[in-house]
Amino acid sequence: MKFRIVYQQTSHSAQSPVRIVEQITGREVGWVNRYLDREYIRRLADKTLGIYAHNLLHFVRWWETRHHSGDVVDGDLTESTLLEYLRFQSSLQPRPSGSTINDRIAVADRALRNEFPDAPCQVARGFHQAFLRRGPMGLGRPRMMISRLRVKEDKRNIVPLSVDEVARFWSSFRTGRDLAIVGLMLLHGLRSAEVLALNRDDALLSEAQVRVRGKGSKLRFLPLAPETIQLLDHYLRLERPDPCTAALFVSLKGPARGARMTPAGLRSLFRYHRQTTGVTLANPHRFRHTFASDMVRAGVSLPALMQLMGHADIQTTLLYVQVTPQDVYLQYARAVAQHIRPLPVT
Repeated sequence: MKFRIVYQQTSHSAQSPVRIVEQITGREVGWVNRYLDREYIRRLADKTLGIYAHNLLHFVRWWETRHHSGDVVDGDLTESTLLEYLRFQSSLQPRPSGSTINDRIAVADRALRNEFPDAPCQVARGFHQAFLRRGPMGLGRPRMMISRLRVKEDKRNIVPLSVDEVARFWSSFRTGRDLAIVGLMLLHGLRSAEVLALNRDDALLSEAQVRVRGKGSKLRFLPLAPETIQLLDHYLRLERPDPCTAALFVSLKGPARGARMTPAGLRSLFRYHRQTTGVTLANPHRFRHTFASDMVRAGVSLPALMQLMGHADIQTTLLYVQVTPQDVYLQYARAVAQHIRPLPVT
């Protein structure tokens, strides 16, 4: 029995367009799709629903190997169901990353509790621990929490591009459109999806602002650097086709001339310039990391950086606050130069 994900257009306002079905019969996996419907009603983005569906598809395929069906019966759930699923993932080759395992378990746990609220609680000796959780920036009274079933994740290292790598990659572009795209990522920290979603009326050049729709359709206004304004103005006056769609960044040639630039087109653009310049780490999100690291080194406060990056949680912003050996040396040299504690006279 095989399962797959289908994307369908539906006029039903309470039904998710992402579904998991049996590959041969087309029969839906009811308990999974009911969870996706619930998340769709909560107005989660289609991309997020797709990620949830892929994680649940992995669980359904594992469940079918043990129970010969994608359907889950309340009596089949035990206290160690998710622990057995964790052990299965840990035995795979190549071994999934810790974050992948944790995401799959978390989504499966929510979907099962949504369908079977009275099912046995998942208990795994050694995985659940009590701890105190403090509020952001250590404010407020800490709350007692119980850790979930999860494995240790590898520490996420933010590796920004060097000045030389940025200069080499930047010099390979020839059109104002491409330079403006890189400028919005490097000088303003926009995600690639945010750049592609920009419309022409979102670029408020006279006010030196850009209107960005981030994750969860959250709206934020960002200031535009003079360099970015110049690049956008050059692109809009000299390169952008007329007529074209409402999108800010569109295809400049070919059958799709004037249509909104696609994610595949953006990936192809960066892939070509990585091969041309030899800067292998130059991907769209790496420029976002570089922007965040530059802002931290420039002394931008964490709340301000959180707003610039469009983060919902300041803990995400703290991932970018990583002190390198070079930063330690520079701060030490600055402190010594101030003669905080002069040497005694001998």
